Amino acid sequence: MNFESQIRDVPDFPQPGILFKDITPLLADGPTYRAAINELADFARQCGADVIVGPEARGYVVGAPLAYATGVGFVPVRKRGKLPWKTIGVEYALEYGTDRLEMHADAILPGQRVLLADDLLATGGTMGACAALVQQLGGVLAGAAFLIELSHLGGRAKLQGIEVKTLVQY
Repeated sequence: MNFESQIRDVPDFPQPGILFKDITPLLADGPTYRAAINELADFARQCGADVIVGPEARGYVVGAPLAYATGVGFVPVRKRGKLPWKTIGVEYALEYGTDRLEMHADAILPGQRVLLADDLLATGGTMGACAALVQQLGGVLAGAAFLIELSHLGGRAKLQGIEVKTLVQY
């Protein structure tokens, strides 16, 4: 399937000079969205994933249906202070400054095989932070799955040793 045909370029968003890759047309087209999730689900099964981890917000539109399609659980990763129970967290670098991601302290069991899922792999900062959270809880990183990869930004370097699957690369 030609997933790239369902990804819209939006120039100068969210700021001048950025060419934003908009996945909303892909999400709006049921057969294409389903095909994308099915292809990533095949990868998740090959990785032997026991659970899917996805960061808010667009990681949910990939991770949650991926968990459903494979019959495993979904663990949300959120910004600081957004989860209602005991959490663990990790600080990670942004272009200008730092941020913090958190997950529930009981979300991953030691030895569970975890697939990271998000819409986009760019610099790898968010996924690197998600991987650190999984490892803090003793999870095993089984792989990482994305709709899009911006290869020139080098995000795979933050996921060394993890098998990565992307549907579209730019």
